[in-house]
Amino acid sequence: MIPVRVWFAAAMFCAACAGGCGAPAESVSLADFIEENRVGNDATLAFRRAVEYCRQHRVRELVVPAGTYDIYPDLAFEKYAYVTNNSAGLKRLLFDLDGVGDFTLRGEGAHLVLHGYVSAFSVAHCTNVTIRGFTVDYARTFHSEGTITGVGENYLDLHFSGAYPYRIVNGDLHFYDEAGAEYPVSHLLEFDAVRREPAFHARDYWLRNKTVPAEQLPNGDVRIFHPGLTGTAGNILVLGPAHRMCPGVAIDRSRGVLLEDLTLYHCGGMGVVAQMSSDIELNGVRIVTAPESDRVISITADATHFTHCDGYVRMDGCEFFNQIDDATNIHGMYGIVKQVAGPSRLRVFFPHEQQYGLDVLEPGVEAEILAQRSLITHTTGRITSMERLNKEWYEVTFDGDLSQLAVGDLITRTCYPEVLIRNCRMGNNRARGLLLGSRKKTVVEDCYFHTPGAAILFEGDGYYWYEQAGVRDVEIRNCVFDDCLYGAATWGDAVIATGNGPRHDRERSRYHRNIRIEGNTFRMSDPRIVNLYCVDGFLFTRDNVMEYGGDYPASSGEIPGFITRNCDNVVIEKEQPTNNLKL
Repeated sequence: MIPVRVWFAAAMFCAACAGGCGAPAESVSLADFIEENRVGNDATLAFRRAVEYCRQHRVRELVVPAGTYDIYPDLAFEKYAYVTNNSAGLKRLLFDLDGVGDFTLRGEGAHLVLHGYVSAFSVAHCTNVTIRGFTVDYARTFHSEGTITGVGENYLDLHFSGAYPYRIVNGDLHFYDEAGAEYPVSHLLEFDAVRREPAFHARDYWLRNKTVPAEQLPNGDVRIFHPGLTGTAGNILVLGPAHRMCPGVAIDRSRGVLLEDLTLYHCGGMGVVAQMSSDIELNGVRIVTAPESDRVISITADATHFTHCDGYVRMDGCEFFNQIDDATNIHGMYGIVKQVAGPSRLRVFFPHEQQYGLDVLEPGVEAEILAQRSLITHTTGRITSMERLNKEWYEVTFDGDLSQLAVGDLITRTCYPEVLIRNCRMGNNRARGLLLGSRKKTVVEDCYFHTPGAAILFEGDGYYWYEQAGVRDVEIRNCVFDDCLYGAATWGDAVIATGNGPRHDRERSRYHRNIRIEGNTFRMSDPRIVNLYCVDGFLFTRDNVMEYGGDYPASSGEIPGFITRNCDNVVIEKEQPTNNLKL
């Protein structure tokens, strides 16, 4: 017979191993950490201790009970991060989910109120992670909003509520938060106060010095000055931030990420941004303005953004409204071949500061080299070695044919996700809807668009953002395009359009291919439906419905609804529109 003390020791050993060396624990609750680790009204340390416990003991689920949690940067996780198309830097994080696997972060209606420069979710080097059941807002937004009370030549008078603390220092307007941190601005955009969307044909005014000249008026309002500045009294002027330091959910080199029932009322950057990751799914993700606020802006950049992802990207039942940039952008990155160091060794420079440090050209990945101005690929091969010289420069060995290589050519890895965007609604934001750039199957179906620029834009360029695109198989079906193109002229030439793309050799370059537009409804004040160039294979079927007559002034003059240039295999089956839309 085994002594009792041996049985007891064995039982204690098994219990200890359940968290650290045996089967993972199933679930823990933030409630077990909150009282001991709350500092005043700051719950940050409790979240940190809970995440650390889950990582150490391989817990499968962290439950955050319903309630409002105030989060401050002082006791948060910290790490330096390069985040595609956002601002790199040393970041404070509430949930730093680095290296975890088979893990669920479940909020039971938890409402996170972040204070200052801190981000909510970082998912890096993870496998099979689910985040669901949270709403996120900030006590002080990264942008500011003022009601226009007066209009003059090159100036506007603005009234700011107490939500946007400011001071005028040496004749310039500066914004702050409750702790005295500064919130610099980079651009101005007028919003319609009634429609809660960009004002009709309003354009951006870009600022050089992260502030704007201003003076305090006797009645408490602020007069700001900028060349050509104009607006309408009663509307809202949005002063957009000069950085993207605090995205909502940042996903890096992870696989199998599900975001579900997640609402972002605000963040200081992109809502959901992913890089070098695969199999990402967004179900019921909402990026909208907080219902109890008077704000016309939700988040301060793209609602979603995906760079060099593969596997699949799926968005179902999502809402993207009132953000300061596009609903999504799916693309890769081009580096520039600056130097040839040997028969197969290249020194590559990544030129855009928001794409530094991502290590795109890893050993073992397939890559292509193409002409910068025409975007015509002339060789493909494999990266066999890579040395990161610094955040901008890399030395790589390429095993492909380099006989046509010229200094200044572009190089990038070739990986793309299958894309499904279904049952999603988007609009009232600055700029465009969906920027599609994956070369794998892409389907957009049963979606609603009310975008001030192009609803669907096929992008890619080798001279400013250096974003790799070039679609190969796209279906857009059963969607409603509701009075789009009401914003700035620079936000798109048609509801469905190409932008940037090849600059030279357009008669030869066919950067985008095989696009089908089927069974959609276009409700339009502006008659421009399609504007494409350098496309091979485009079908616009007869079952698309065009209804002319919307809420905005009708365009005057002879404006064609369909323009195609330097394209092949274009078929446009047109029925007569329900009004006098010119085709």
